[in-house]
Amino acid sequence: MSKSINKVTSTAVPLQQENVDTDQIIPARFLKATSREGFGENLFRDWRFNSDGTPKKDFVLNNPAYSGKILVAEKNFGCGSSREHAAWAIKDYGFDVVVSSFFADIFKNNALNNFLLPITVSEEFLAEAFASIRQNPGATFTVDLEAQTISNDFGGQTEKFGINNYKKTCLLNGYDDIDYLLSIRGEIENFEKAHA
Repeated sequence: MSKSINKVTSTAVPLQQENVDTDQIIPARFLKATSREGFGENLFRDWRFNSDGTPKKDFVLNNPAYSGKILVAEKNFGCGSSREHAAWAIKDYGFDVVVSSFFADIFKNNALNNFLLPITVSEEFLAEAFASIRQNPGATFTVDLEAQTISNDFGGQTEKFGINNYKKTCLLNGYDDIDYLLSIRGEIENFEKAHA
């Protein structure tokens, strides 16, 4: 599983559903495991599969026309309980980026801590993104984390997005909190010597 994110150019999967909560992303009955692997197979489990385990033909993840590393979702994505497993499941499935016009704060933080980039865009950009994907499932989007831009390569729109500078540094370098501290070890040691 890749940790660092800088530029991502990919097709996208359109999830046209508002208020997607964490129980829909990964149902509670799958939260027993403590490692981050294997959650992707149960991503949107109750929307993807019938009770007998057969795929639901009308759910977007079961549509072979759509694939890619970018999930485009309607507003208020990741609401509900604070389970970190929701970010694990999306990342484990193969997504690196989730685009929405609004994210629940706890989900957003969990995503950033798990090398999944949540990008908040305007309602207008989101509507154009859905329109582009509907018109051409092969339409790509380019995310440039360094520049903090997302571009709809098919529709031509580009928007800036915000991100905490610390989290940006961590994503660009593939650092978790410990890795980051180790990366500035020299500076910490110099500070300690100067203030001994």
